[in-house]
Amino acid sequence: MYTESERRRSIWLRTERAGRGPAPGHDRAGIAAAAVRLADAGGLGAVSMRKVAAAIGAGATALYRYVDSRDELIQLMLDAVLADVRYPSLTGGWQADVLALARALDSLCRSHPWTVDVLQAQPPMTPHGVVLLERALAALDPVDAPGQVKLEAVGLTIGLVATLAATELAADRSTEEWRSAQEEYLRAVVVAGEHPHLARAIATSAPATGDQDLLGRLLPRILTGLLDGVDA
Repeated sequence: MYTESERRRSIWLRTERAGRGPAPGHDRAGIAAAAVRLADAGGLGAVSMRKVAAAIGAGATALYRYVDSRDELIQLMLDAVLADVRYPSLTGGWQADVLALARALDSLCRSHPWTVDVLQAQPPMTPHGVVLLERALAALDPVDAPGQVKLEAVGLTIGLVATLAATELAADRSTEEWRSAQEEYLRAVVVAGEHPHLARAIATSAPATGDQDLLGRLLPRILTGLLDGVDA
């Protein structure tokens, strides 16, 4: 197991395995892959140190030679799936480039739904997380804005992707009966007349169409509002 001073450091700045002894029978990549399989099948709740150890054929305490906690295990998992993200080439148009990056991240969330829980919290800073950050800042390079504002824009982008993905994944799991009940309640609230602003917003909204690309509609508007007119 890691020493107290080693535990205080980022997992990415520590040796891959704590302690001395025989050559390690496992590595971070294999541990992360096993944990990702568990999460893909049953969500983050299915991931525990004991279950991952069993999945790689190790004893319950053996995992602590490689990770100090479940939080560090989740960092390994996130980094492993971020390694598979394929970023599109930059075009020089910052809105289109950030949106393309956001779509790549959205695809990751659909392939590994548990990632939305991680990304909606404070995302761990991992090696491939740094690659994501660098790519996003490269996309924003044409924007004349301070670095802090650009970092905020990246954080907002990641948060929006995770939030929309979580909402749509939940909608995919909901039943038609449940959705009908929600719509019936909303209509009843509007008819009651006690929420005039809500009623007016609904009355003046365009009818639903086949275009459900919320990410494509919202992200450029939000980022333009954040970045336009900022004093560099």
